[in-house]
Amino acid sequence: MDKYNNRETIKNSTFWSTFFSTSRDGKKGLSYRSKRWILVIAIHLLFFLSFAIDIQTLEGTLNGSRFLGFHLIDPFTTLEMFLAEHHLHINIIIGTSTIVLFYLLVGGRSYCAWVCPYGVLSEIAEKWHDTLVRKKIIKNIKFDHRIRHIFWLMFLVLSFVSGYLVFETFNVVGILSRAIAYGWSLALIWVVLVFLLEVFVSRRAWCTYICPIGTTYGYLGKVSALRVEWNDNCDSCMVCHDVCFENQVLEITKAKYKKQIDEKEIKTAYITGADCTLCGRCIDVCHEDALKFDFRLKSIV
Repeated sequence: MDKYNNRETIKNSTFWSTFFSTSRDGKKGLSYRSKRWILVIAIHLLFFLSFAIDIQTLEGTLNGSRFLGFHLIDPFTTLEMFLAEHHLHINIIIGTSTIVLFYLLVGGRSYCAWVCPYGVLSEIAEKWHDTLVRKKIIKNIKFDHRIRHIFWLMFLVLSFVSGYLVFETFNVVGILSRAIAYGWSLALIWVVLVFLLEVFVSRRAWCTYICPIGTTYGYLGKVSALRVEWNDNCDSCMVCHDVCFENQVLEITKAKYKKQIDEKEIKTAYITGADCTLCGRCIDVCHEDALKFDFRLKSIV
């Protein structure tokens, strides 16, 4: 991508060009999308190798794992287990606490962009979906993104009344993570169906409207230390809105807020919306360098 000379919208950029970025002085480097994919692949390669050849580095799956002997447990899985079984083992408490503390620092829903394997598939589905919409073969169907909170509560209630981790039957993240680590199963058919839903019906539907894992990390993200910082170089071109699938978090970049910002003499502000995944796509396309990652606790570190 060459954001300083082009409007790098989803429509105007080829998919593979988004893995590289060009600086103001013409130097090419890896984009945040490229860095995210490398990290996701590396994490799941460790899961695979730890099981396949017993290197004992990152054992298990994203629901529950051990990294160099330290337990790591997904917070939503822990909530399900507690409501289903009404107690928690000490290793689960330790593993969940470790994950919670980590994501309070690096940004709650960064899990969705930098760890989740389905996020990679969803980005491919997004590009195909946009191509079909642009050719007027299909229409994108949107829902209220707040419906995710209903799904979050619903799956927890189902765990409580059934004594079973109901969500894990439908969890495309868990299914895909187990398939990578231990081998394929028929449950992958469900992953394919969700993928096709995102291609032909609604852009990033699973991540935006359904997945309670991302919703849980979003609750942590509201107060996390690592955030995207906006500055008044912004010219409200709205390209960042085009590439962000949770673009409700970027309200400050809209032209209608420009007057209010100027009157209050606001020079910088953090994007604090819980839905932000810290994917960096907005930073990759901002030709005014009005967006960047910033650690909110740097002043006391």
